Amino acid sequence: MNPSSPNQSPAYVAAGMPPLDTTGRTTSFFEFWPSWLMYFPVLLQWLVLGLRYRSLSLPLIANPAIPLSGMVGVPKSAVFDAAGPEARQRILPWVIYPVDRRPAGQQCQSVMTALSGAGLALPLVAKPNLGCRGAGVKLIADTAALEDYLREFPANGDIQFQQLAPWEPEAGVFWVRYPGEVRGQITSLTLKYTPYVVGDGIATLGQLVARDPRAGRLLHLYQQRHRAQWDRVLRAGEAFRLVFSASHCRGAVFRDGRQYITEALCQSLDRFFDQIPGFHYGRLDIKFRDLESLIAGEGIAVIEINGASAESIHIWDRNTTLLAALGTLLRQYRTLYALGDANRRLGHRPPGLMALWKAWRLESGLSRHYPAND
Repeated sequence: MNPSSPNQSPAYVAAGMPPLDTTGRTTSFFEFWPSWLMYFPVLLQWLVLGLRYRSLSLPLIANPAIPLSGMVGVPKSAVFDAAGPEARQRILPWVIYPVDRRPAGQQCQSVMTALSGAGLALPLVAKPNLGCRGAGVKLIADTAALEDYLREFPANGDIQFQQLAPWEPEAGVFWVRYPGEVRGQITSLTLKYTPYVVGDGIATLGQLVARDPRAGRLLHLYQQRHRAQWDRVLRAGEAFRLVFSASHCRGAVFRDGRQYITEALCQSLDRFFDQIPGFHYGRLDIKFRDLESLIAGEGIAVIEINGASAESIHIWDRNTTLLAALGTLLRQYRTLYALGDANRRLGHRPPGLMALWKAWRLESGLSRHYPAND
């Protein structure tokens, strides 16, 4: 997949994505640091800004449209539910199913009925309605896979079933607009590549992954996930996708795409968020038909809208420096405080930190029991 010499083939990428540059380093040295280490400077700044603004919870009203601004413990569907009819046309259709304690086979029938009522059918994407970083996301191709997913999912948790996008290309687009302003700003655009290896008719999947310059360094992310096929020899030319959920911590490849930010795309997102009053800050995860469509702000399908805890994910590009990444994170949280202050002036009251703690406990408690990712 990632060539290490001029004699190797270019990386395989999905149709519609620009070529994946695999020259130079494969990862940045901090790319897989633990979250607490990357966010320690953010915590220190949060405390300083809390003193300055006289509130430690001010960021929790940056997005009054959703509870806790979408910081933690907020259902993925909360922003979807707040969207007007025009915005919903750009969101891939979804349905929420509350898991109970009945046998998985019985619940499977209930899910199929709910899907039919919502105009959805297999295959589709299943993901926890409460969670982050791609936890528990799976492609559900048939009823057997659906039953397995239900069997592994924690009781009393909610599953979001969503229509499978018609295109594979994916991007994360960070958008900010201050209260009272007509125009927003795209502050980050990142292309999300799902990595592939390509068979030669000789090597096994495990051997292909091991000799890939990047994937070989992340064997722990792929081997357990594909253990059933690890020793299978891929046919010559067969492309095998290593990741379904395009999440960085699951092994997806991120590339800074700021050069594709255009006026047309900005206007397109402004019109979209006009339909979600009270949403000022977050990242859209979108599927797009091809690069030309993305640039034009057309041929886009929204799969997720992340709120206050969202990252500008270009920081995980292998060429981003540590100082640049930390600078981006610190700037994001300064923006959250400024938005919270603006909304406080409009009459919104920040909740106490206990609400944030309870929401975190709820989400982290459920996340430990989610099914493994594809």
